[in-house]
Amino acid sequence: MSRDTVFVVDDDEAVRESLAAILDAQGFSAVAFASAEAFLLGYVPVPVGCAVIDLRMPGMDGLTLLEHMRAKGLQLPVVVVTGHGDVPLAVRAMKAGALDFIEKPYSSTALLDAVRRGLDTARAGNPVRVDLSDVRARLESLTMRERDVLRQLVIGNPNKIIAFHLQISPRTVEIHRANVMKKMAAENLSHLVRMALAVDTGDRGGVTV
Repeated sequence: MSRDTVFVVDDDEAVRESLAAILDAQGFSAVAFASAEAFLLGYVPVPVGCAVIDLRMPGMDGLTLLEHMRAKGLQLPVVVVTGHGDVPLAVRAMKAGALDFIEKPYSSTALLDAVRRGLDTARAGNPVRVDLSDVRARLESLTMRERDVLRQLVIGNPNKIIAFHLQISPRTVEIHRANVMKKMAAENLSHLVRMALAVDTGDRGGVTV
């Protein structure tokens, strides 16, 4: 019985080996590439698979790779890996078609959860659907200030920058951020971004990012 395949694209050899070991231990078939160019040359379609791609790589970066994949019609679900402070880049990647993102340093649990979502999406043969009516209802529960904070979070701004833009204290931002996550029933920041982007695409009256 063939195993689900996870393609790992990362220029850091230690990271590639570590990811491959974690994935193999969970019963997945890990196929690693040291660059975006190597992936494009060596990729072979599989029945069920997804990719974990680092955004920051020399040569062709992860975002450009994602754009190449979509231009070629390659519908492989992609989880992008971003460093601290690169959330705006991750949002751009999700707009370009990435399914999810995880931030460094990430836990094995966060990685595996994202990979399983990717494989479930591949197995279903279609993108993850977001119930827009449900998300809109959650948005309606937010105060105006919480909506302001949400917009800033989806842009990728950290709490201190949000505080500066909104002229409030970082502690107040933390409180509003916690309220937004709770009211939106967001598991994490990437889940919050997915919902905001879905509403932004499906309903221009939603959260513009």
